[in-house]
Amino acid sequence: MHEALSVNSLAWKLAEKLLNNQAFYGVHASKTTAGATVIDAGVNVSGGFQAGEVLTETCLGGAGTARIDFKSYGDLALPSITVSTDYPAIAALGSQFAGWRIKEGDSIAIGSGPARALALKPKAIYEEIGYKDVSDKAVITLESNKLPSDALIEKVTGACNIAPENLIAVVAPTASIAGLTQVAGRIVEVGIHKLKTLGLSPKLIRYAIGYAPVPPVCKDFEVAMARTNDAILYGGTVYCTVEYDDEAELQKIVEKAPSGTSKDYGKPFLQIFREADRDFYKIDHNLFAPATLIINNAKTGNTFKAGEKNPKVLFQSLGF
Repeated sequence: MHEALSVNSLAWKLAEKLLNNQAFYGVHASKTTAGATVIDAGVNVSGGFQAGEVLTETCLGGAGTARIDFKSYGDLALPSITVSTDYPAIAALGSQFAGWRIKEGDSIAIGSGPARALALKPKAIYEEIGYKDVSDKAVITLESNKLPSDALIEKVTGACNIAPENLIAVVAPTASIAGLTQVAGRIVEVGIHKLKTLGLSPKLIRYAIGYAPVPPVCKDFEVAMARTNDAILYGGTVYCTVEYDDEAELQKIVEKAPSGTSKDYGKPFLQIFREADRDFYKIDHNLFAPATLIINNAKTGNTFKAGEKNPKVLFQSLGF
């Protein structure tokens, strides 16, 4: 399936945009001792919305687009990121999914982006979607409050089986503008992942588009993390075109898919997280879903919608 599509080759071109226009994007590049490139998009630099757009597209392995504009949530308009892809399984699960927790000494980072498709992290996803990238270059995006150690980067190049000079790592903390943008930009990935857990094969999803608000900046990591979750849970919308034979079954899946079906739904995520002793595994996994899902079945032309935005909880979360 799509063997010719190399998420790392496509993302490399995007990462080069950041490298070649560092002042414009508010980023800063440096080299590790071994020769890998690290691009800071928000740790010690300002980054910004445009860096966030490129970072989101890099996470998608260059197989999707990201655009920032304004959308309405109740009586308030907020900056929002719209993500679309014609390769949903590969872009969202095969690249963007934050499926690689990288630990080396005191250094811990959440790895996402196309490098995962070389390291096969986690392997089960690549077996399910039938994809493996072939590339001598790799791009990884790291969600971290500090720049990675040389040892952590070495772990990435080793897992990807590439020379250090052929790795670009783009780093942004959750609480930075670029970081908030790219995490809200996971809206489609969250939708596809939820549909997958309900039994809809990602390989049957032909096209996908979604949007979610980009939360306002705050210095506190935990608050920023909670707000990006709320942006998706209470403000996010995903639209997919699928090819599905059993339409009654499809309708049941769609009805179960939105965040509103969870027993933990209805409170700001920060409150839910703290009540769960800050343990993600104690939170009902059904919560991690967009507020609204719209699924168009190309086989019949019928379209199903479930869920709705919840501006009240969203505003509470964003500090209004």
